[in-house]
Amino acid sequence: MSGDTEKTTYYASMSAMLDPGWSKTSSVNRYTANTNVTYSIYKNLSLNLISNASYRKQKAPGTLSQDIDAVSGEVKRDFDINPYSYALNTSRTMSPNEYYTRNYANFNILHELDNNYMDINVTDLKFQGELKWKIIPSLELSVLGAVKYSTTTVEHNILDDSNQALAYRTMPDATVRDNNPFLYTDPDIPYVLPITVLPNGGIYNRSDNKMLSYDFRTSATWNKTFNSVHIVNLFGGMELNSVDRERSWFRGWGRQYSLGDVPNYAYQVFKKGAEENTDYFTNGMSRSRNVAFFALGTYSYKAKYTINGTARYEGSNKLGKARSARWLPTWNIAGLWNIHNEDFFNIFESVLSHASVKASYSLTADRGPGSVTNSQIVIRSDRPWRPNESAKETGLEIYDLENRELTYEKKHELNVGVDLGFINNRINFSADAYWRNNYDLIGMIATPGVGGDVDKYANVATMKSNGIEFTLTTKNIDTKDFNWTTSFIFSYSKNEITELFTRTRMISLISGNGFGMQGYPHRALFSLDFQGLDEDGLPTFINEKGELTSTDINFQETDKDKLVHLKYEGPTEPTHFGSFGNIFNYKNFKLNVFITYSFGNKVRLDPAFRVAYSDLRSMPKEFKNRWVLPGDEAYTNIPVIATYRQYRDISNLNRAYNAYNYSSARVADGGFIRLKEISLSYDFPKNWISPLGFKSLTAKIQATNLFLLYADSKLNGQDPEFFRSGGVAMPVPKQITMTLKLGL
Repeated sequence: MSGDTEKTTYYASMSAMLDPGWSKTSSVNRYTANTNVTYSIYKNLSLNLISNASYRKQKAPGTLSQDIDAVSGEVKRDFDINPYSYALNTSRTMSPNEYYTRNYANFNILHELDNNYMDINVTDLKFQGELKWKIIPSLELSVLGAVKYSTTTVEHNILDDSNQALAYRTMPDATVRDNNPFLYTDPDIPYVLPITVLPNGGIYNRSDNKMLSYDFRTSATWNKTFNSVHIVNLFGGMELNSVDRERSWFRGWGRQYSLGDVPNYAYQVFKKGAEENTDYFTNGMSRSRNVAFFALGTYSYKAKYTINGTARYEGSNKLGKARSARWLPTWNIAGLWNIHNEDFFNIFESVLSHASVKASYSLTADRGPGSVTNSQIVIRSDRPWRPNESAKETGLEIYDLENRELTYEKKHELNVGVDLGFINNRINFSADAYWRNNYDLIGMIATPGVGGDVDKYANVATMKSNGIEFTLTTKNIDTKDFNWTTSFIFSYSKNEITELFTRTRMISLISGNGFGMQGYPHRALFSLDFQGLDEDGLPTFINEKGELTSTDINFQETDKDKLVHLKYEGPTEPTHFGSFGNIFNYKNFKLNVFITYSFGNKVRLDPAFRVAYSDLRSMPKEFKNRWVLPGDEAYTNIPVIATYRQYRDISNLNRAYNAYNYSSARVADGGFIRLKEISLSYDFPKNWISPLGFKSLTAKIQATNLFLLYADSKLNGQDPEFFRSGGVAMPVPKQITMTLKLGL
């Protein structure tokens, strides 16, 4: 709803989105409300009030985050019920209506999704007011104040009959009792048998995140035109920002979901946690304070030449106490030349419609990771580990030493560009190029430990990057009833870490979505150098000692001189990317075909190979071409399915298969061309809809993410744009949307 009176204009809206989700137990409901009111107190004094509110209620599978064993290289996730991960790794012979044994307890994926889930509730509120006073026609003062409150609550409900809860109390016989890792053996009682710490009920995990922020800004704007030739715009002011964050986490054992939510817990669960040095609740907070002074000036002469300059002086409590570290001036200077406004341009008008060139140079900065808080020493309470509960005591630990020289991450950037129009703007072309030098980048660095803290934040890295982007838009056909417009975008970017004073483990370089190493892109992907299969069908590699081996691999190696055995594959982020779109209009019909593409990056294939498989697991498709008989190593690079004898007799055989997952044999090209969107819309003629009381009526059908036009065949169906993050991530689905839009 919107409207206005002589003194007031207003706008208000409400919305509701009800999404059942793309998989079981993944629904989302979202509700929003917005108001925007402007009141003219006097002709030169106005007040603008804005409020926004939103609430999101979401349900998600109760899966846990994945982890990588830094010793063996194995990707692990306990109680994995992520629907996508389950679909990839589970045997298709399993009936969805049967129960199987997993973690020594009954398991059925549909039952587990109903009994192990997360309830996520997110509330956002924002209230803002701005008072504007136009003292004279060319000068305006503004004062803005805003407050924002956000809270996120995640309740992980592990019900009584879920596989995860049952695993903590399953011990039908001595064999299971002695091997179930979720049972508890009291170290204070000799020869005691394992017992359960969850005899009844389930587990209730809850985390709460709260954020309260205040913003205040006062500014002045002065705009003046002299003789219709000189245009001057000045803007300046200051702003204050305050952000308070709180986080709490709690685990409740023995919540009886089936008996009125009454807790029934065993005292041994607290004894077990104390002996493991784990908490059953945590609480933390952070306080961020920032202040900045800023100014901007623009001068334009006859709309031909424009010069723009900005300056900002900013301070933050997150950085070092030294004045040179905590306070930083940043600036930008830019220029624009509209050649088409020059008198001599008329000699080019038969070809060129418009032409502009532009350039800018700047110093900008960022405060770095939000977890950095080194302005003062941080000392917090701690409970050191002791072998038994009776020896427990509380102490103090140095969490962070004062780091008075820690300063902003900075960037110098040069931009140049050109905009051209041809044949009455039937053809428009623009090109932009940039060169960046990032320095004082913040990261962790290992120190001798003087002061009690070994790993410290420091300005440890520098990086250079450059890129270019072209945009070409053409009106291929333009008639009364039919027109066809094409838009093509091409971008290229490249970056390189030029200095990096920190250590990196080998497992970080070969896993995930890329990591940083001096002389390479900031998200570079490395691999173990696969050297083929041996006479027994096992994969072989060059290890950190320069030796050919299958199992003698140290995934935790950090010595840069020994990491030279890794093979650099390429960046995980595309270096060439863009889009190609075509819009066809015929009378009241509009057809849009939009294609996206990217090239230049590498993708790690799913870590599907394992040293052993149970009846519940699926095997990778590649095993159909695996090594079977001696001599096959000359024709295939797919390792053998390990025999029980190999599993029993070869020490650390699991490292061979985990290393194969992170080897050069398991890397594909990440380039692709995707049909991103195709849509068809129709605007109904006004003489059809006017008798019905409508001003406009449009019907539209739209399909997105239909299919890949090109991708590396080595991907075997893996989406090159999708990287699993370890939670409940799923690939972007195909969508078909039908829309009917009415105007009254």
